[in-house]
Amino acid sequence: MKHPLESLLVAGGILLLALISCLLLPAPSLGLVLAQKLVATFHLVDLNQLYTLLFCLWFLLLGTLEFFILRFVWRRWFSLAS
Repeated sequence: MKHPLESLLVAGGILLLALISCLLLPAPSLGLVLAQKLVATFHLVDLNQLYTLLFCLWFLLLGTLEFFILRFVWRRWFSLAS
């Protein structure tokens, strides 16, 4: 049996952790040589486009990880089912 507020609390927790990760966790920084090599490999316009894609992928990865951690914690310790 699902707790009535589970979906609301999970969504709120994900948003809260996403805010915390955006503020506290630094995105990976590439060296100039590697960044220029990736720009040439993926046919990007410039480094700004590369870092925009990198930041989007980084925070998508963090959000996914946080979702599964929150879901595990919620179902493990706060579930109503015995």
